[in-house]
Amino acid sequence: MILLPRVSSAIAATLGLCLMVGCTSDPVTSVDETTPAVSAETVPAETPSAETQAATAPSEGPAAVFAEDGVAIRGADSVAYFTVGEYVPGSADFTHDWGGATWQFASAENRDLFASNPEQYAPQYGGFCAWAVSQGSVAPIDPTAWRIVDDRLYLNVSPSIQERWEKDIPGNIAKADQNWPGVLNN
Repeated sequence: MILLPRVSSAIAATLGLCLMVGCTSDPVTSVDETTPAVSAETVPAETPSAETQAATAPSEGPAAVFAEDGVAIRGADSVAYFTVGEYVPGSADFTHDWGGATWQFASAENRDLFASNPEQYAPQYGGFCAWAVSQGSVAPIDPTAWRIVDDRLYLNVSPSIQERWEKDIPGNIAKADQNWPGVLNN
């Protein structure tokens, strides 16, 4: 089932993240004054809005999935982070529905690997920004800002936020684990 987030919650989450990291007027593409805008080559042109969806699964999968138009994690192939070691865009030709969202993959092989064990390949915190969750909020992601830690995929809103998150990975994971999934109600 796909639910549109409450507009006030989305605005509050964005403002909360902006207060924490010092956003400029466009919190998705420029997280702080020193962070250059993320290029259209690395992040889809759409910015999260009332159209951004948090997909939820009634009985399997994470509490929610970061999805836009029903597509999880901006269409990134989550298996490729593990098998190729880099961000690879998925394709609408190779999809799997899980956690209330459609996951895209670069190949049938990656789709089948995911389908056989989604918990192994899905990002932590439903694909929301790991640093934001550690700070008690949710935020979208840039699929090029990622890291695998202890065989778990973590995504962040931008490379500069990923650098902040990496300054204390164990501490930030511990805080995010405590906050998840409660931050979805903020």
